[in-house]
Amino acid sequence: MANTYLFTGFPGFLASSLLKEMHHQSFPIERVYLLHLPIMKQQAHRQLQQLKESGINAGDIQLLEGDITKPDLGLDSNTSQSLKQEITHFFHLAALYDLAVPLSSAWKVNVKGTRMVNQWLHSCLSLQRYIYFSTAFVSGQREGIIYEEELTHEQGFKNHYEYTKYIAEQLVTQAQRELPTTIIRPGITVGHSRSGETLKFDGPYFILNMLGKLNKLPFVPHIGNSRAKINLVPYNYVVEATLHLAHFAEGLNKTYHLTDPNPYPAQDIYEMFSNELNNKEPHLTLPVPIASTALQLKWIRKWMGVQREAVSYFLCESEYDCTHTLYDLRKTDIRCPDFASYASHLVDYYKQHRDKKEKHVSIV
Repeated sequence: MANTYLFTGFPGFLASSLLKEMHHQSFPIERVYLLHLPIMKQQAHRQLQQLKESGINAGDIQLLEGDITKPDLGLDSNTSQSLKQEITHFFHLAALYDLAVPLSSAWKVNVKGTRMVNQWLHSCLSLQRYIYFSTAFVSGQREGIIYEEELTHEQGFKNHYEYTKYIAEQLVTQAQRELPTTIIRPGITVGHSRSGETLKFDGPYFILNMLGKLNKLPFVPHIGNSRAKINLVPYNYVVEATLHLAHFAEGLNKTYHLTDPNPYPAQDIYEMFSNELNNKEPHLTLPVPIASTALQLKWIRKWMGVQREAVSYFLCESEYDCTHTLYDLRKTDIRCPDFASYASHLVDYYKQHRDKKEKHVSIV
């Protein structure tokens, strides 16, 4: 039976990627609604046109102007009531993902927006699944093994993004009593494992920005000696796994870590990137306190292309258990590839596109 979908967060990269994969896998689709902010109207239409040109049949796709922070998702009453009769699968992808986002902005979108979505979904008569896109890093500053069924803690957070996603996931967990939910917690998402394609050079790509600058030195130093493991996952794994689990009967009211079951230590990732980008093996070690102090200076952050908030992810010794995910994917071909098998693709894509300003995030 064909389903009717609504995605928040269009024309974002994740919503577009999920839509492409749904059509690639020939999902039985009655209709797809893509919710976008009014100020994103031109970008939404442009992105939809690109999807058409990529071969997607856009006859079953409709753009909707709305705002998740408003009652009825900012839709007019008639449209809202009609959708509440139709929607079978709701993908809540809209969020502010910036690690440097101010608390007020993050709270409005990530927390208030999720609260409004939850309220709206309580009136959806045909809803089969509510897929909430969280993050593995709702674990905040917890260290050790983090399990999929765990959420509540008092260890604090590295930034406002983590904190507001944590509060938002609490709201979704509470709503599980009445809404058929599946919570997705990805690790740090990087480019496609085969093409290397990515929307933005953030997260671990800050290492590549920095290595590009350090390459001008006689040698490339290590930054600290942390053995913290960095959980990187290619976005194609996240997309494929999400779509399967969103339609998997046993996935009802479950939380999944879409994380690498065998992550590499930060130093190993740093060395792989250095070898691929600069053909240099790092030597000697620059202590983290010195690097962190340097990044307090705005001109150094901007010159190196590194967000100060990203440093903490290379020091926090957390490991994300993904037992439930692996078990529920066991009968599929969906696997998280080993980072070493696709690191070169990420670097090749970076080399080809690093001069494009739109690929880089703003450093403040």
